[in-house]
Amino acid sequence: MLTERQKQILKAIVDDYVTTAEPVGSKALVEGHNLHISSATVRNEMSELEELGYLDKTHTSSGRIPSDKGYRAYVDYLLQVKPISVNEQKEIESFFNDHMSEIMTLIKRSVNVLSEQTSFPAMMVSPYHKESSLEQIKFLMIEPGKVLIVVVLSPGIVKDRLIRVPTVLNQSQLSLINQMIEEQLTGKKVEQITLISVSAAAENAPIPEPILNQILFEAYISIKQAENIEFYIEGTHRLLSQPEFKEISTAQKFLETMHHKGVVAGYMSEWDNDKLLASIEPKFQNDQEKTNYYEEINKRPSYMVRIGQEIALQGLEDCSFITATYKVSDKITGRIGVVGPKRMSYDKIIAQINFVNHTLDKEILELTQTCDPEEDKNVK
Repeated sequence: MLTERQKQILKAIVDDYVTTAEPVGSKALVEGHNLHISSATVRNEMSELEELGYLDKTHTSSGRIPSDKGYRAYVDYLLQVKPISVNEQKEIESFFNDHMSEIMTLIKRSVNVLSEQTSFPAMMVSPYHKESSLEQIKFLMIEPGKVLIVVVLSPGIVKDRLIRVPTVLNQSQLSLINQMIEEQLTGKKVEQITLISVSAAAENAPIPEPILNQILFEAYISIKQAENIEFYIEGTHRLLSQPEFKEISTAQKFLETMHHKGVVAGYMSEWDNDKLLASIEPKFQNDQEKTNYYEEINKRPSYMVRIGQEIALQGLEDCSFITATYKVSDKITGRIGVVGPKRMSYDKIIAQINFVNHTLDKEILELTQTCDPEEDKNVK
């Protein structure tokens, strides 16, 4: 548990590093913040924060920078999100003034607004149906090296996807893999199926590990894409101007990851904690315990933050995701958010996302109220 002084110093370091992108020293903290303590005391506290894992020390400076743990503590305990200004609100609302007759057009417009307002890449995962569950998955060898993956979901959705595989694989091996996946995952809601659960289902298949991992990864992507999850990103180039991405190799890794839209879409679609909690609701001793449980869920912020190593996607280790859930109806939701360097103004960006998301929800509600739900073909 951090002391109040340590919290104050950690917050000051994060705030300064966000602004300058330079390691922060004790002298700068004393001069730039109203700490009322000596530089020596600040250095001691910074050393303690480093030992506790909240700060990292760079090789090129005596200053410190926040670690992933430091950013997490900052976001969870030290952040104060204030509403954006009235002028910013009007500017955002002006982007939605044009008459739009399709929900997806509205959502993509909101992504453009977010990227413009935050100066970072913005993205969305399209609406998906919460009730979809896996019924079947089949691997069909078309010819050596080519396999058709067929996925069947509970609403009657059937999707196929052609992939390339090592020519050493045969149909018997493929059939064994899809049988193991079906045995473990049939009946599972698509929103609950993760890359980990797919990999665990067939981890004991007698197939060389690199080949097996490739097939299981393709199976996971096929399952997620079968539900018509659409991924849209705007402003990818904006991140390349940040100091963290001046190295060509870092920029290339980021761009390569974002190019695999199905992977990012599947990953983002797993982030709704409310859905997860609802699916694993604990047993309650009494009604009051249940009431307290859901009151706590409702207190959670409307946004979700993933920082650095918390993002299980290679190439995004130096990034943070901030997303919010938008709703089309009780059963159809999606996510909208931004990706940027860990060194971002979390309070400002969260406020911008919250307002854009609020405006989007309002615009979607107005649009759906003017449409006959039976005739609305825009939500897929």
